[in-house]
Amino acid sequence: MIVDVYADVVCPWCYVGERRLERALAMRPGIEVERRWRPFQLQPGMPGGGMPWDVFARRKFGGEANARGAFARLTEVGEGEGIRFDFDRVASAPNTVDAHRLILLAGEHDRGAQWRLVDALFEAYFSGGRNLNDHEHLAGIATNAGLSGDEVRRYLAGEEGRAEVRASQEEAYGRGIQGVPLYAFGNGSVVAGAQPVEAFVRVLDGARAAGHTG
Repeated sequence: MIVDVYADVVCPWCYVGERRLERALAMRPGIEVERRWRPFQLQPGMPGGGMPWDVFARRKFGGEANARGAFARLTEVGEGEGIRFDFDRVASAPNTVDAHRLILLAGEHDRGAQWRLVDALFEAYFSGGRNLNDHEHLAGIATNAGLSGDEVRRYLAGEEGRAEVRASQEEAYGRGIQGVPLYAFGNGSVVAGAQPVEAFVRVLDGARAAGHTG
């Protein structure tokens, strides 16, 4: 069964949701599932080089203090999922088009590489404070996930993948998707948001009962 994952790598709830989906899949090893990353930029109008985190926080949250309050609960939730959110290290609000392009590139190699890179990007941003607009940072993250650093640098220097990222965003809007994470299952079921593991398990079980899984 196909699961289309609409998400962004600077979306903390997408990180939580991905961990929960992975846990649900581990609980149902007999169900064959192929996850497909569908780029969705939460801030598609972000300047190409991003902006400093404090500037972004003032605009989005009304100040860094409000942002800290909003993320306090996320930090607690993350601990329960094995995620270390370290918002003190987040220094930039990037334009994520290049990160999405890299994820699509990884998917051309194999799905395993794609999801290793997704996890690596989440961790690098939310735990390590890496700048996802910096091509050297991106190359380092991608190399650790198994991609060739030289290939990544050549790829990022060009324009390949940009049209695909835009197309995915437009497709999402066409489906009425305005926020992420959103998980569209091949049997027509949808899980919106970082729902509890049990919500994903129910969808998987329902799909198996209806004969939609391998």
